[in-house]
Amino acid sequence: MPAPADLPELLYLFDPLCGWCYGMTPVVQQLQQHMAGRLHVTILSGGMITGAEVGPIGEMWPFISQAMQQIAQVTGATFGTAFRAAGEAGEAGEQVQDSEPPSRALAVFRQLDEREQAVNFAHAVQHTWFAEGQDLNEVTTYRPLVEKLGVSWLEFVSRWELPASKQAVQQEFDAVARIGVQGFPMCILRIGSQGYVLARGYQPYATLVDGVEQALAQASE
Repeated sequence: MPAPADLPELLYLFDPLCGWCYGMTPVVQQLQQHMAGRLHVTILSGGMITGAEVGPIGEMWPFISQAMQQIAQVTGATFGTAFRAAGEAGEAGEQVQDSEPPSRALAVFRQLDEREQAVNFAHAVQHTWFAEGQDLNEVTTYRPLVEKLGVSWLEFVSRWELPASKQAVQQEFDAVARIGVQGFPMCILRIGSQGYVLARGYQPYATLVDGVEQALAQASE
Protein backbone atom coordinates (compact mmCIF):
# COMPACT_ATOMS: atom_id res chain seq x y z
CA MET A 1 0.00 0.00 0.00
CA PRO A 2 1.32 3.48 -0.75
CA ALA A 3 2.29 5.69 2.16
CA PRO A 4 -0.29 8.32 3.11
CA ALA A 5 0.85 11.62 1.62
CA ASP A 6 0.71 13.44 4.96
CA LEU A 7 2.69 10.92 7.02
CA PRO A 8 6.45 10.38 7.29
CA GLU A 9 7.51 7.00 5.93
CA LEU A 10 9.89 4.54 7.55
CA LEU A 11 11.55 2.36 4.92
CA TYR A 12 12.53 -0.94 6.50
CA LEU A 13 14.96 -2.66 4.12
CA PHE A 14 15.44 -6.29 5.01
CA ASP A 15 15.77 -9.82 3.69
CA PRO A 16 13.64 -12.78 4.84
CA LEU A 17 16.77 -14.96 5.20
CA CYS A 18 18.78 -12.38 7.13
CA GLY A 19 19.30 -13.47 10.73
CA TRP A 20 19.85 -9.94 12.00
CA CYS A 21 16.60 -8.93 10.28
CA TYR A 22 14.88 -11.75 12.18
CA GLY A 23 15.96 -9.95 15.33
CA MET A 24 15.08 -6.50 13.98
CA THR A 25 11.59 -7.08 12.57
CA PRO A 26 9.94 -7.29 16.05
CA VAL A 27 11.52 -3.90 16.80
CA VAL A 28 9.90 -2.45 13.67
CA GLN A 29 6.59 -4.11 14.60
CA GLN A 30 6.73 -2.39 17.99
CA LEU A 31 7.59 0.95 16.40
CA GLN A 32 4.72 0.63 13.91
CA GLN A 33 2.29 -0.04 16.74
CA HIS A 34 3.66 2.72 18.98
CA MET A 35 3.63 5.36 16.24
CA ALA A 36 0.39 4.39 14.50
CA GLY A 37 -1.12 7.50 12.97
CA ARG A 38 2.21 9.33 13.06
CA LEU A 39 4.28 7.13 10.78
CA HIS A 40 3.78 4.78 7.85
CA VAL A 41 6.06 1.74 7.60
CA THR A 42 7.06 0.29 4.23
CA ILE A 43 8.99 -2.99 4.20
CA LEU A 44 11.09 -3.89 1.15
CA SER A 45 13.14 -7.00 0.40
CA GLY A 46 16.71 -6.64 -0.78
CA GLY A 47 17.53 -10.01 -2.32
CA MET A 48 20.44 -10.98 -0.07
CA ILE A 49 20.72 -14.53 -1.43
CA THR A 50 20.01 -14.69 -5.15
CA GLY A 51 21.66 -15.91 -8.33
CA ALA A 52 24.99 -17.61 -7.71
CA GLU A 53 24.54 -17.20 -3.94
CA VAL A 54 21.57 -19.58 -3.86
CA GLY A 55 22.46 -22.97 -2.45
CA PRO A 56 21.92 -25.62 0.24
CA ILE A 57 22.04 -24.37 3.82
CA GLY A 58 24.73 -26.96 4.60
CA GLU A 59 27.21 -25.02 2.46
CA MET A 60 26.59 -21.83 4.46
CA TRP A 61 26.16 -23.36 7.90
CA PRO A 62 29.61 -22.52 9.38
CA PHE A 63 28.93 -18.81 8.83
CA ILE A 64 25.27 -19.04 9.85
CA SER A 65 25.93 -20.94 13.07
CA GLN A 66 28.58 -18.46 14.18
CA ALA A 67 26.36 -15.45 13.46
CA MET A 68 23.35 -17.16 15.03
CA GLN A 69 24.90 -17.18 18.49
CA GLN A 70 25.64 -13.47 18.37
CA ILE A 71 22.19 -12.62 16.97
CA ALA A 72 20.47 -14.57 19.75
CA GLN A 73 22.59 -12.90 22.42
CA VAL A 74 22.12 -9.35 21.11
CA THR A 75 18.50 -9.44 19.92
CA GLY A 76 16.89 -12.23 21.94
CA ALA A 77 15.78 -14.00 18.76
CA THR A 78 15.31 -17.74 19.12
CA PHE A 79 16.45 -20.28 16.55
CA GLY A 80 14.51 -23.53 16.66
CA THR A 81 15.76 -27.10 16.70
CA ALA A 82 14.34 -27.80 13.22
CA PHE A 83 16.31 -24.90 11.74
CA ARG A 84 19.46 -25.98 13.56
CA ALA A 85 18.96 -29.55 12.38
CA ALA A 86 18.71 -28.40 8.76
CA GLY A 87 22.10 -26.72 9.01
CA GLU A 88 23.85 -29.24 11.21
CA ALA A 89 23.09 -31.97 8.69
CA GLY A 90 26.22 -30.76 6.90
CA GLU A 91 26.34 -31.92 3.28
CA ALA A 92 22.98 -33.57 3.84
CA GLY A 93 21.50 -30.17 4.65
CA GLU A 94 19.84 -29.74 1.28
CA GLN A 95 17.30 -27.10 2.31
CA VAL A 96 17.90 -24.45 -0.35
CA GLN A 97 18.37 -20.87 0.75
CA ASP A 98 16.94 -18.48 -1.84
CA SER A 99 15.66 -14.99 -1.00
CA GLU A 100 13.39 -14.81 -4.04
CA PRO A 101 10.46 -17.07 -2.97
CA PRO A 102 9.87 -15.51 0.49
CA SER A 103 10.42 -12.03 -0.92
CA ARG A 104 7.88 -12.77 -3.65
CA ALA A 105 5.48 -14.02 -0.97
CA LEU A 106 5.82 -10.68 0.81
CA ALA A 107 5.33 -8.75 -2.42
CA VAL A 108 2.14 -10.70 -3.22
CA PHE A 109 0.89 -10.30 0.35
CA ARG A 110 1.37 -6.52 0.14
CA GLN A 111 -0.79 -6.45 -2.99
CA LEU A 112 -3.67 -8.11 -1.12
CA ASP A 113 -3.20 -6.62 2.34
CA GLU A 114 -5.70 -3.93 3.31
CA ARG A 115 -4.71 -3.59 6.97
CA GLU A 116 -1.01 -2.69 6.75
CA GLN A 117 0.12 -6.05 8.08
CA ALA A 118 3.15 -6.54 5.82
CA VAL A 119 5.64 -6.27 8.70
CA ASN A 120 3.65 -8.84 10.68
CA PHE A 121 3.61 -11.17 7.69
CA ALA A 122 7.34 -10.70 7.17
CA HIS A 123 8.08 -11.70 10.75
CA ALA A 124 5.76 -14.69 10.49
CA VAL A 125 7.74 -15.80 7.43
CA GLN A 126 11.02 -15.38 9.31
CA HIS A 127 9.69 -17.33 12.29
CA THR A 128 8.54 -20.11 9.99
CA TRP A 129 12.14 -20.51 8.80
CA PHE A 130 14.35 -19.63 11.74
CA ALA A 131 12.18 -21.14 14.48
CA GLU A 132 10.33 -23.93 12.66
CA GLY A 133 12.73 -24.82 9.84
CA GLN A 134 9.99 -24.97 7.20
CA ASP A 135 10.72 -24.69 3.48
CA LEU A 136 10.15 -21.14 2.25
CA ASN A 137 10.55 -22.28 -1.35
CA GLU A 138 7.18 -24.08 -1.22
CA VAL A 139 4.10 -21.91 -1.69
CA THR A 140 2.02 -24.11 0.64
CA THR A 141 4.26 -23.06 3.54
CA TYR A 142 2.62 -19.63 3.42
CA ARG A 143 -0.98 -20.78 3.62
CA PRO A 144 -1.41 -20.64 7.43
CA LEU A 145 0.43 -17.32 7.58
CA VAL A 146 -1.75 -15.73 4.90
CA GLU A 147 -5.01 -17.05 6.33
CA LYS A 148 -4.14 -16.04 9.90
CA LEU A 149 -3.77 -12.42 8.76
CA GLY A 150 -7.07 -12.47 6.90
CA VAL A 151 -5.80 -12.46 3.33
CA SER A 152 -7.40 -14.75 0.74
CA TRP A 153 -5.30 -17.85 0.17
CA LEU A 154 -6.87 -18.42 -3.26
CA GLU A 155 -5.93 -14.89 -4.33
CA PHE A 156 -2.44 -15.30 -2.89
CA VAL A 157 -1.67 -18.59 -4.57
CA SER A 158 -3.13 -17.44 -7.90
CA ARG A 159 -0.73 -14.51 -7.96
CA TRP A 160 2.27 -16.48 -6.70
CA GLU A 161 3.24 -17.99 -10.06
CA LEU A 162 2.34 -15.00 -12.23
CA PRO A 163 5.28 -13.72 -14.30
CA ALA A 164 4.29 -10.23 -13.19
CA SER A 165 4.83 -11.20 -9.54
CA LYS A 166 8.26 -12.63 -10.29
CA GLN A 167 9.14 -9.51 -12.22
CA ALA A 168 7.88 -7.25 -9.45
CA VAL A 169 10.11 -8.80 -6.83
CA GLN A 170 13.17 -8.45 -9.07
CA GLN A 171 12.30 -4.80 -9.52
CA GLU A 172 12.07 -4.51 -5.75
CA PHE A 173 15.56 -5.98 -5.36
CA ASP A 174 16.84 -3.48 -7.94
CA ALA A 175 15.14 -0.57 -6.19
CA VAL A 176 16.72 -1.47 -2.85
CA ALA A 177 20.12 -1.84 -4.52
CA ARG A 178 19.79 1.66 -6.01
CA ILE A 179 19.33 3.05 -2.51
CA GLY A 180 22.87 1.90 -1.82
CA VAL A 181 22.22 -0.71 0.85
CA GLN A 182 25.37 -2.60 1.75
CA GLY A 183 23.86 -4.78 4.42
CA PHE A 184 20.63 -5.66 6.16
CA PRO A 185 18.65 -4.54 8.06
CA MET A 186 18.52 -0.81 7.29
CA CYS A 187 15.97 1.83 8.27
CA ILE A 188 15.49 5.14 6.47
CA LEU A 189 12.97 7.78 7.50
CA ARG A 190 11.48 9.86 4.69
CA ILE A 191 9.95 13.18 5.69
CA GLY A 192 8.84 15.11 2.63
CA SER A 193 11.90 15.35 0.38
CA GLN A 194 14.33 14.61 3.21
CA GLY A 195 15.79 11.22 4.08
CA TYR A 196 17.34 10.23 7.40
CA VAL A 197 19.30 6.98 7.79
CA LEU A 198 18.30 5.71 11.23
CA ALA A 199 19.82 2.25 11.32
CA ARG A 200 22.50 0.31 9.50
CA GLY A 201 22.21 -3.05 11.19
CA TYR A 202 20.25 -4.10 14.25
CA GLN A 203 19.07 -1.49 16.73
CA PRO A 204 17.10 -2.00 19.94
CA TYR A 205 13.69 -0.39 20.14
CA ALA A 206 14.69 2.50 22.42
CA THR A 207 17.49 3.54 20.07
CA LEU A 208 15.34 3.34 16.96
CA VAL A 209 12.39 5.25 18.39
CA ASP A 210 14.74 7.92 19.72
CA GLY A 211 16.23 8.31 16.24
CA VAL A 212 12.76 8.66 14.73
CA GLU A 213 11.73 11.28 17.26
CA GLN A 214 14.94 13.27 16.72
CA ALA A 215 14.48 13.20 12.93
CA LEU A 216 10.86 14.30 13.23
CA ALA A 217 11.86 17.15 15.54
CA GLN A 218 14.68 18.21 13.21
CA ALA A 219 12.36 18.17 10.21
CA SER A 220 9.80 20.37 11.98
CA GLU A 221 12.29 23.14 12.81
